[in-house]
Amino acid sequence: MNKKNDFALGKGNFILMAIAMVIVIIGFCLMLGGATTEETGFNPDIFSKRRIVIAPAITTIGFILVAVAIIKKNKAS
Repeated sequence: MNKKNDFALGKGNFILMAIAMVIVIIGFCLMLGGATTEETGFNPDIFSKRRIVIAPAITTIGFILVAVAIIKKNKAS
């Protein structure tokens, strides 16, 4: 039996999955932000466009790429 075909996912799948996970991590990092310095204060920065629109979109794209990486067929099979 050929050892090259024993895995369900190939090298390309793992590379694409790693890139997708980096994109997901970047999306989560974009959601991070500074906290308020006052105990009862309110920081309006939590409603910034970066946190509400851009970061979730990037994270969703990353999760979709993870699914594509898993579903993608190997060239060897």
